[in-house]
Amino acid sequence: MSIPYTITASEPVNQQIYRFLRQDIVTCVIHPGSLLSEKEVSSRFNVSRQPVREAFIKLAEAGLVQILPQRGTFVRKISARVADGRFIREAVEIAVVRRAALEAAPAAVMELEHNLQLQKMAAQRHDVQAFLLLDDEFHLLIAQSINCELAWETVENIKATMDRVRFLTLSKVSPPESLIEQHEEILSMLRNKDADGAEKAMRRHLQEMIFSITPIAEQNSEWFEQV
Repeated sequence: MSIPYTITASEPVNQQIYRFLRQDIVTCVIHPGSLLSEKEVSSRFNVSRQPVREAFIKLAEAGLVQILPQRGTFVRKISARVADGRFIREAVEIAVVRRAALEAAPAAVMELEHNLQLQKMAAQRHDVQAFLLLDDEFHLLIAQSINCELAWETVENIKATMDRVRFLTLSKVSPPESLIEQHEEILSMLRNKDADGAEKAMRRHLQEMIFSITPIAEQNSEWFEQV
């Protein structure tokens, strides 16, 4: 069931609709393969079709939907090429975490420690969506610790499909408690200014997805592209 999102005057309507639909697609509230109707979405948010159309285009650019002329807009099934995105993300984030281990200020490390405490609280509440947001924030904070938010923006632009796999793994294959342990290891290496250790911890963390794709695809075969 979709969260009752509310359109506000704080930002452009098309960006809000994009963000809301992206959240529903990533968390599989809107299933892979589903048809998205401009009319239904505009009615849901009580807006005209133009910002909905613009949001659909942005979702297509993120690889989450496919716009087929005369047929409609469909949520893409999860592609096996998610591994390619993970490879790019790993290359970027390993470079970031190595530099952060050497340059991050104590205040930045404290922010990461606070974030980790919030992750644990979200896990205890079984609040998956809050945990996913805090997980992303953890990685963003590492990039911010070296004044390199562009690195995280680059990762965000390629990880939409990965996020769906990540959400599906949280219940059984890769529960939050396991990810929190990995985050603690990364934080420990940053605290100790151990660049090699930070790289190994981040690589191990990001490679978790590769091992989780197969069991998730077997459990939800209708949501994955057939190779």
